[in-house]
Amino acid sequence: MSTPSPAKVLKEELKVKLMKPEVVSGSEILLRSLLLEGVECVFGYPGGAVLYIYDAMHGNSDFHHLLTRHEQGAIHAADGYARTTGNVGVCIATSGPGATNLVTGIATAYMDSVPLVVITGNVASGLIGTDAFQEADITGITMPITKHSYLVRTVEELPRVIHEAFHLASTGRKGPVLVDIPKDVSAALTEFRPVTDVSIRGYNPTTDPNKLQVDKMIKAIREAERPVILAGGGVVSADASAELLEFVEKTNIPITTTLLGLGGFPSAHELWMGMPGMHGTYTANMAIQNADLLLCIGARFDDRVTMKLEGFAPKVKKIVHIDIDPAEIGKNVKADIPVVGHIKNVLAYANQKASTAPDEAWVKQIQEMKAAYPLRYKDSEETLKPQFVIELINDTTKGEAIITTDVGQHQMWVAQYYKFQHPRSIVTSGGLGTMGFGFPAAIGAQMGNPDKLVVSINGDGGIQMCSQELAVCAIHNLPLKIVIINNQVLGMVRQWQEIIYNQRYSYIDLAGSPDFVKLAEAYGVKGLRATTKEDARQVWQEALDTPGPVLIDFQVHKGENVFPMVTQGNTIDQMLMGDEE
Repeated sequence: MSTPSPAKVLKEELKVKLMKPEVVSGSEILLRSLLLEGVECVFGYPGGAVLYIYDAMHGNSDFHHLLTRHEQGAIHAADGYARTTGNVGVCIATSGPGATNLVTGIATAYMDSVPLVVITGNVASGLIGTDAFQEADITGITMPITKHSYLVRTVEELPRVIHEAFHLASTGRKGPVLVDIPKDVSAALTEFRPVTDVSIRGYNPTTDPNKLQVDKMIKAIREAERPVILAGGGVVSADASAELLEFVEKTNIPITTTLLGLGGFPSAHELWMGMPGMHGTYTANMAIQNADLLLCIGARFDDRVTMKLEGFAPKVKKIVHIDIDPAEIGKNVKADIPVVGHIKNVLAYANQKASTAPDEAWVKQIQEMKAAYPLRYKDSEETLKPQFVIELINDTTKGEAIITTDVGQHQMWVAQYYKFQHPRSIVTSGGLGTMGFGFPAAIGAQMGNPDKLVVSINGDGGIQMCSQELAVCAIHNLPLKIVIINNQVLGMVRQWQEIIYNQRYSYIDLAGSPDFVKLAEAYGVKGLRATTKEDARQVWQEALDTPGPVLIDFQVHKGENVFPMVTQGNTIDQMLMGDEE
């Protein structure tokens, strides 16, 4: 009989310790329940309504808590942890403003189907509904942006609620679940009885597909001449990247991946066309517009992908839509062949029957478009271009880093010019477009992946919404590389105002922003600056050679725009190609 490894022995010993039947407080029950769920790190910020919980943490070496500098930093960090590890992210905040400061992060996770368990304290049960100090109806506030919200009424139900919350967050279409714990519940004593099974009436996600529907999809593929695959974040969430690669190679169908789907299919593959939509590649957009069969796998036909719906994929004869959430199928685009199920299971079955399908002339046409219309920009020796910075980061990391982004032009340049090879290597706010997300998300990604290089790429606007989290990097010596694409304006807003609003630039100037190098140094983080290409090469290499956290201020050309671009009201084949048009 083999001897268990020391880590497994320790884990089993801890499990026995945690499940020991004894009378403990609700706060101790919460901590034990989280550890039994396999939680490695909790991100949070204390306050009055959670003081019993934080008191239970005191001296508990088994429980790892990371103190952020803002509740929004805590939930974005939990989000980044969840997206990069595939585990449920956990954060804790107090009642009232502590809880409401989590709302943007909850909505961010909900829009992007990220599994979180969000724990909030509340005032004592007898005070609920009396407008007590720091009281807020957080379960009511978050009802539209969570899979479920719990208000724990008694300490006895706490083990069940926590177990159910993790089950809900991590199954079906994943998402955030909120657990609101009144202060008297966290203080109350009872015998801890861990819950190991789940039975929730009305919640039975379909994981195995209807095989007849998959057979219809295979038949449609065989009959098609110009098929295209549109793959989204659902592929990554389902850990189905290997199955997708096998499916593409068996069918030889060209594929495009959405912003959240990047990394779900290797960008180096000859059949990958890039990202579609508003800032998608020429090839991806034109392929969709000329396809006769569109297979949507784990994407939801977001408006930034489809643009003008009436003119989206006009030549398509059939649309196949694969998703674990039946509510998404037919919501925006009518599906001729709906397939409900876990994407990994759907593709595993499909791969048993898949074979080469499209006309070779279609694949040749795609390759010719890729060669004729690559992503391009006017480089300059006089000014530092943001696209060059992203290419520099890509070339030096070989596409192997975990990249987090904020929202705006830099986000689109990352999507265009960083070549993602692996799933869970891009962390970005897709559906909600949350500024201030990228940097704290990188902290969570680094905590979940301590041995990987994590690069946080931000605009000079978004970084100022969360720069206080530099303290966390310094205190814990997190080896994050924090990149600022500094163009001194709200870049994407400026681009829209230039192109759509006839250059009427209204309130976009970020003059008065801090010296980011000095700001980093004030927190104890190394700060570097680059204004030329040679500077950029040198400081970036210095950052990579530095074992701890580094902030790099890349001062780039202010007037640079993201192209291609499809403006609102137009179809995705009506692209502005920019200077290279």
